[in-house]
Amino acid sequence: MRLSCKVAAALLCLGSLLLLYLLAGSAAAPPRPPPAPSALARLAVPPARRQPRLSRSPPRRIPAGVRLVSARKPGEQKHSKEPSSLQCMHLAVVACGDRLEETLIMLKSALLFSNRRLCFHIFAEDSLKPEFEKKLKEWPSSYTKKFEYNIYPITFSVGNAQEWKKLFKPCAAQRLFLPVILKDVDSLLYVDTDVLFLRPIDDIWHILTEFNSTQLAAMAPEHEIPKIGWYSRFARHPYYGTTGVNSGVMLMNLTRIRNTQFKNSMIPSGLTWEEMLYPLYQKYKNYITWGDQDLLNIIFYFNPECLYVFPCQWNYRPDHCMYGSNCKGAEEEGVSILHGNRGVYHDDKQPTFKALYEVIRDFPFEDNLFQSLYYPLQSKFLDTVHTLCGRIPQVFLKQIEKTMKKVYENRVIVYLGANHRY
Repeated sequence: MRLSCKVAAALLCLGSLLLLYLLAGSAAAPPRPPPAPSALARLAVPPARRQPRLSRSPPRRIPAGVRLVSARKPGEQKHSKEPSSLQCMHLAVVACGDRLEETLIMLKSALLFSNRRLCFHIFAEDSLKPEFEKKLKEWPSSYTKKFEYNIYPITFSVGNAQEWKKLFKPCAAQRLFLPVILKDVDSLLYVDTDVLFLRPIDDIWHILTEFNSTQLAAMAPEHEIPKIGWYSRFARHPYYGTTGVNSGVMLMNLTRIRNTQFKNSMIPSGLTWEEMLYPLYQKYKNYITWGDQDLLNIIFYFNPECLYVFPCQWNYRPDHCMYGSNCKGAEEEGVSILHGNRGVYHDDKQPTFKALYEVIRDFPFEDNLFQSLYYPLQSKFLDTVHTLCGRIPQVFLKQIEKTMKKVYENRVIVYLGANHRY
């Protein structure tokens, strides 16, 4: 009995000592870290990162499919690595005599549909300069902000100026001197005054990117069918290809033209563009009918690798429909650029061409395109079905309808984007 009491007392003391040891040890040990999260938990909840405090307001979410309009203040310029001369599309025209209205309607058609900024280079007689300035300033600001312009006097750097001025139509030979005069311009589109754009200039401007390493200009064929072509039947001088080319719409890489030595029929070695012009004219002046266009055909006859030929819908003339439709590209895609040569805007021989000219002339700049341009055009076309050109209205309407839809869609997108900014 006495022994069992001693054993019990000893066990009690030992238990007390063990309890004190455990309590003292847990108090001295550092706290245990929390268990590591599982891999699944790490994927579900990413660890928080400390972000710099840039703004107290949270970022705004942009609705999908909405394009925002620049929030620059009026007059504030957008910074760009490209100089302004490279950002706009250069359009050149030569106007003399009574071509003031035609030229303004052509420029108006260019503005109505184009997307990028335009730079107009207007070569005109001194008497027309104040008229151009007055009319261009009357256009609404919503359009004048889309272009800039320069007006140049009629000048010819080589040869007899009066002789050049009277070649074919008044001042038409001026286009031959554009590479010499516009030394700071890399590329441009030259058009005659009787041209109308039925789609954005951006689209023909894109053809410049399709040039190979030797091509420096682009034009359309003079005819699609050699047996009825003028050059193939009547020309007394060399001309390009089987039907020649028409220079009423001419895309030019001026830098390449200035830097090229051209083969010719006068001397064995090459000549620069400026060196070649007057001797070429002197040699062929008694054999040419269409003036500067004939000279261009002679140049590219000897230098065919320098020319890019674009299809007829980019220079659609009465010849493409007055004897029956013969421009396959226009039948498939519609007319892109209308060229109303033969004075068809001002007589009743080709009322389809005249209708397009009058509708664009009378269109108020800021009106609805469908109501004030497309529908009046359809109505006028009903009066042209007695002509061969008037029997194919879809050829004239297809591209302009497509272009107006794009203009409308772009305006809706910009409008929605502006509304979502607030």
